[in-house]
Amino acid sequence: MDLRQLPALNALKAFEAAARHESFSRAADELFVTHGAVSHQIRALEAELGVALFTRDGKRVRLTETGRRYAAQVHDALSQLARATQEIRAGDRERRLVVSMLSSFAARWVTPRIGRFIEAHPQWDVELQSTNQLTDFARDDVDVAIRFGYGHYPGLHAELLLDEIYFPACSPHFRGGKLPSDPHELADLPLLRSDDELWRPWFDAAGLADVPEPKRGVLYQDSSNLLQAAMDGQGVALVRRSLAMHEITLGRLVRLFKDIDGPSPWRYYFICTPQRMQTERVQAFRDWVFDEVARFRRLYEDACEAGPLMTAAAAAWRERSGEMP
Repeated sequence: MDLRQLPALNALKAFEAAARHESFSRAADELFVTHGAVSHQIRALEAELGVALFTRDGKRVRLTETGRRYAAQVHDALSQLARATQEIRAGDRERRLVVSMLSSFAARWVTPRIGRFIEAHPQWDVELQSTNQLTDFARDDVDVAIRFGYGHYPGLHAELLLDEIYFPACSPHFRGGKLPSDPHELADLPLLRSDDELWRPWFDAAGLADVPEPKRGVLYQDSSNLLQAAMDGQGVALVRRSLAMHEITLGRLVRLFKDIDGPSPWRYYFICTPQRMQTERVQAFRDWVFDEVARFRRLYEDACEAGPLMTAAAAAWRERSGEMP
């Protein structure tokens, strides 16, 4: 058998997930890609095989009889490959620290800091899993999860890691540096919108009962894109403190109206099983991440007290000295 004739692995993974769910959308959620990416992979696979694997009726898809037979074989083959990979990884499992967290928190909070943990603990290989799905510790090969929620995690070791607040922020160069000094000015400014954060709770905290929720403009589903739009001077964004703090300390964003916090019903929690909490690698990561939270609070308070020019100067000094936030 010529293995060079096999279809691309990503196409097979997309097909297996779509066949199992009989849904391109649910397959996309599982694989953390877009609906269009799954559809493209499957059409390419069908073209390569010369057969239809699905029938399409509007937004609904169903396996053809050929697709059903092929799906069973692909599932068995991918499962065998996954088992073989897991067996190899199991030999080095005690050297790996697997941490699961939200994609936005991983990108904007953990990634700028994780180098300090790796430098202090070179004996462990760190694997960061960015996912918006809840961790099933009985099924998933995960040591620790950091989750944004209400804190109800029965049967698990759960500690409050970090409170969250929302506030408006913008580029220090927005409107030529003439930043709004009164919350009422926001009614006449472009307000950037996110799929996850509504302005209404912050408006209420600021006493802006007459200012409506923004309905026009781009709607960002990814918090990183929302922050980038604010840094590019496109408008004022309602941001999470945890995700915006790195840009604030670097002087790329400025918090507006520092005395008005938008409430958040969710907080970040450090979660693991009681058994994993007893391992050396999890205890070391727990100590490190709580130390980083304390550092985070100090730097955030300093950045909010300073003006944008002072913040940028402090960031430049930290970069020269190697002390990044």
